[in-house]
Amino acid sequence: MRAVVQRVSRAGVTVDGVRVAEIDAGLLILLGVAGTDGAEDAERLAGKIARLRIFAAADGRFDRSLLEAGGAALVVSQFTLIADTRKGNRPSFTEAARPEAAESLYERFCEVLRDHGVQVEIGVFGALMAVDLVNDGPVTIVLDQGRLP
Repeated sequence: MRAVVQRVSRAGVTVDGVRVAEIDAGLLILLGVAGTDGAEDAERLAGKIARLRIFAAADGRFDRSLLEAGGAALVVSQFTLIADTRKGNRPSFTEAARPEAAESLYERFCEVLRDHGVQVEIGVFGALMAVDLVNDGPVTIVLDQGRLP
């Protein structure tokens, strides 16, 4: 499981011209699920992200988590994060989870974030989405969980 986490001042998702989700300050989380991932990986990664200290404290240092900052999370599924680009110029997606398994783990990830007290908005799994954001900082962190190649 791989997540690209961006601290944002706002972010949103549009599908077929309809705004389906949006947040103000918080995190945009692009989530890729590998075929070898399981519920434990989703749970561990969600907990790590909920506690990830990438929000500034009064002294300007990264010392507050999403929970402490009171921000929301917009979680967008993105199987292309599992691309293997080691050979040739065309990415291979053979390591990505099948859609049914990926959707289940995506939902579990979101559920665990909510259980931690994070307000979670979501994209539309499997849809062609337009994602817009204002990256705050910019701050972008890549987290790997599980057994990725």
